[in-house]
Amino acid sequence: MHLFPKSILAMLMLAASVFAAAPALAIDLDSAKAQGLVGEQLTGYIGIVTASPTPEVRTMVNEINLRRRASYQEIAAKTPGATLNAVEKLAAEKLIAKTPSGQYVQNAAGQWVKKP
Repeated sequence: MHLFPKSILAMLMLAASVFAAAPALAIDLDSAKAQGLVGEQLTGYIGIVTASPTPEVRTMVNEINLRRRASYQEIAAKTPGATLNAVEKLAAEKLIAKTPSGQYVQNAAGQWVKKP
């Protein structure tokens, strides 16, 4: 059961479409996820899975996470009673749920696992 009105869910879905559009780098978010370089964290942000990320992967993750945080802050500010933390957690649930099988997500213990 979620504590937020449907409007926050709609805003999260719109924000998610923005996240999918990674900056023009050598690698985009979808490719990085498919290659097992990054994954969705329980915090609502992208995390680096690989032990030796390239500078491009680090830059991409940082830029996406900055945009996500700005979107989450905006949603929290526009939603009565919502906190940034609550929006982040709800976004994490939605992003992890839509992550394709075989890509990395964090489990409840915070460990990287391939989504079944």
